[in-house]
Amino acid sequence: MKSVEIKGNLRTELGKPGSKQLRREEKVPCVLYGLETPVHFSASIKDFKKLVYTPDAYTAKLDVDGTSYEAILQDTQFHPVSDNLIHADFLVITADKPVTLRIPVATQGDAVGVLNGGRLVLSIRAVRLKGLASILPDVINIDIASLKIGDSVTIGQLDLPKGIETIASDNSVVVSVKTTRVAVEVEAEAGEGEGEGEEGAEAATEEKAEA
Repeated sequence: MKSVEIKGNLRTELGKPGSKQLRREEKVPCVLYGLETPVHFSASIKDFKKLVYTPDAYTAKLDVDGTSYEAILQDTQFHPVSDNLIHADFLVITADKPVTLRIPVATQGDAVGVLNGGRLVLSIRAVRLKGLASILPDVINIDIASLKIGDSVTIGQLDLPKGIETIASDNSVVVSVKTTRVAVEVEAEAGEGEGEGEEGAEAATEEKAEA
């Protein structure tokens, strides 16, 4: 999985006054959990752009005063007015402990139902997966080429690596092809055409019989 590097410094002052001062300096107060003692540090808000403001999934490579950690972003807090990131919690990654991450969904191919006038609906853009960080995918690819109008792909139908679990109901629909008015009109016209063909055949048969 792709990783984003974040450089930080240990915090010497904890509490609200220290946090406010860090934010004035455009730094984010952070805590790293999963160790014997939580690590309190701060990092530049600029370092979080690729980690927070993106639909992609990344792990974090933390450098806190020269000590390196592999971690995932576990929780974030944003200012209610400015929407700036004001706090971040990380969880250290270990080789034998599973983690939970939101992995983005990507569709591949052109659905048959869409080519016939249907509408593609992506109901879930990211799926929460649980597993070892070393085998978590960067993206969940779904082949939609065979989907007809009315077809869908659910969580339980996703093709995931062995050892990966989904934190959602297997029946939850990820992507589907919905009927549109255009598709209904096309089907209606096709049905009328078939009817006209049958009537024409019957008329021709009757004419031959009369002759």
